[in-house]
Amino acid sequence: MTIRVLHLVGSAVSDFYSDLSRLYAADCLESVADADRYEMHVAFVTPDLQWRFPANLSRKAIAAATPMPVATAIERITALKPDVMVPQMFCVPGMTSYRALFEVLDIPYVGNLPGVMALTANKALAKAVVQAAGVRVPRGEVLRPGEQPSIKLPAVVKPVDADNSLGVALVRVATEWSPALHVARGHASDVLVEEYIELGREVRCGILERQGELVCLPLEEYRMDQPVRGYAQKISAQDDGDLGLVAKDGVRAWIVDPADPVTAKVWKAAQACHVALGCRDYSLFDFRIDPAGEPWFLEASLYCSFAHQSVLSTMARSVGIDAAELFATALRGRLTPRRRTAAALGCRSAPATGD
Repeated sequence: MTIRVLHLVGSAVSDFYSDLSRLYAADCLESVADADRYEMHVAFVTPDLQWRFPANLSRKAIAAATPMPVATAIERITALKPDVMVPQMFCVPGMTSYRALFEVLDIPYVGNLPGVMALTANKALAKAVVQAAGVRVPRGEVLRPGEQPSIKLPAVVKPVDADNSLGVALVRVATEWSPALHVARGHASDVLVEEYIELGREVRCGILERQGELVCLPLEEYRMDQPVRGYAQKISAQDDGDLGLVAKDGVRAWIVDPADPVTAKVWKAAQACHVALGCRDYSLFDFRIDPAGEPWFLEASLYCSFAHQSVLSTMARSVGIDAAELFATALRGRLTPRRRTAAALGCRSAPATGD
């Protein structure tokens, strides 16, 4: 039987997040296309809070689609009767409120629950939870408007709830505090200031829930040309005005050999993070590896677009799981839900089979 899938794309906040969402979602639609298995539909939200249902994710198709308020969009979705929704929005409302809407509509969706997404969108709260579970985190403090830092230099300044390293800066001398805080507060009113963990390496760890177990995927490591990874090391503007992903070329990022000694330490920490935060279906965590080889939790990135370029897709592909299989497994898990808690899940690693 064909599965009717609704992809929730766009942003209620900014054109930047809207373009980023469109980039990944379009890649997903191309990567997992299978007319015999799926009937694909798109709901596109724009920063003016209007909804559109374009035939595809080209700019032309989105512009041609009729804009409508949320009440009319709900009627459209209810009439469509999707079997499952795939969230592709990266702004905070998209990760929380818009997912919650589908809870109200009783339409299952892939990925983490709105409360978990809200928790991890706040970097300080996510750090507190995983630290309580025994995971190393850099010492830090949250600064409200008008407050000044007490963390010793060097320190990292970041907006408490911005993504893609927007507004992140390393402060080494006192004269750099003011400009760094000013830039960070341009993205969020509250700012997180953390002690700087001297660079050894920086990696990401992905986890999948499969058949009642937490499966750790091979790590992805990033080339560190700078002391901290900033926005420019992740996303760039293309000549046609679209966004492009920088660290996707095998030179700036690569898969770590699972035999690398750091892998087991990161896997253990990531599993603790997944359970402590209450994740489901999948999770993704960033870790800083200090010169002694010890991992420090930086942040959680609890989304997967199932695009060929997605980090989880890249990790899964390294052990023989392509984007189509990853997508099918995630949908199957939501369409045949198993009532269990994250704490009841077993943990293991994915065997490395190579590309």
